[in-house]
Amino acid sequence: VQLQASGGGLVQAGGSLRLSCSASTRIIGIKTMRWYRQAPGKEREWVAILLPNGSASYADSVKGRFNISRDRDKKQVYLQTNSLEPRDTAIYYCNYDTVYKDYWGQGTQVTVSS
Repeated sequence: VQLQASGGGLVQAGGSLRLSCSASTRIIGIKTMRWYRQAPGKEREWVAILLPNGSASYADSVKGRFNISRDRDKKQVYLQTNSLEPRDTAIYYCNYDTVYKDYWGQGTQVTVSS
């Protein structure tokens, strides 16, 4: 199983991007779907989590600006990023945590210019 993240790019401050993460095949036993990010010179940090019941939680730094969602068959997870700021510049990674193992996407670069 492979996860492919996409949707990143260069955007001006205040802009939006919709990140997507697609699994190469349906993954069973998913517990949570998450997005992380890693800025240059910094450690990877958690951004958003989507629980099996559909509820979501966000890091304080993105709360109110980002929205995580998924498609019905859980093959794709999305991160809608709005009101982007230069501090959001990072590589964004998707993660599927399952009862069997963790799956990670390869990352998609988001660059926000001021």
